[in-house]
Amino acid sequence: MIHLEKFVFNAFNVNTYLLYEDTGECIIIDPANDKREENDLLQAFIEQKKLKPLLNLNTHCHIDHVVGIPFIRDTYSIPLQTHEKETELLENAPLMGELFGFQVSSLPSVDQFIGHGEMIRLGPSAIRALHVPGHSPGSLAFYAQAEGFVITGDALFQGSIGRTDLPGGDYDTLISSIRNNLFSLPPETRVWPGHGDPTTIGGELENNPFFNDYKT
Repeated sequence: MIHLEKFVFNAFNVNTYLLYEDTGECIIIDPANDKREENDLLQAFIEQKKLKPLLNLNTHCHIDHVVGIPFIRDTYSIPLQTHEKETELLENAPLMGELFGFQVSSLPSVDQFIGHGEMIRLGPSAIRALHVPGHSPGSLAFYAQAEGFVITGDALFQGSIGRTDLPGGDYDTLISSIRNNLFSLPPETRVWPGHGDPTTIGGELENNPFFNDYKT
């Protein structure tokens, strides 16, 4: 069974997720730790639970979601995986960091790309990658069907959606992505977004103002 732990990091209050199995294997999603105390908090949890990090997954590569990647790479030497269409954002992240107050000298390149529908193993369990572009070209969500939750990055929030005015963003694409690849999940599916509080697929179908005209 996959367990989920949420950490809120950096000035943009990014949700970093740690998924771990009863076997002790774990995956770090969107490492946003930007300060020493945030690094220490994440590392202390991993050590306390006696976890073994396997992968660093990123839903997308805007600077606020990638600032912790160098620490993860230096500390655990685990591969970085994301969608291939996030490569340009990752390469430009240090420049974007200067604009948004993050100091990131360089970031490692992606070790392996993840495509839509790909299964990512975690011990005896697995999560499925869903391509949900619109906030960024290669935005991914990660769906744990057996446990009934999905990590949506900055695609879908409680009562809102991700902004589409950043490079590579597109409003119509995002709306279509959510409708086709997220709202097709069971309504009771728990949604863990890239910022803010959790919600459910059914709750967003019912209450999200961006989908008032949407009917299942």
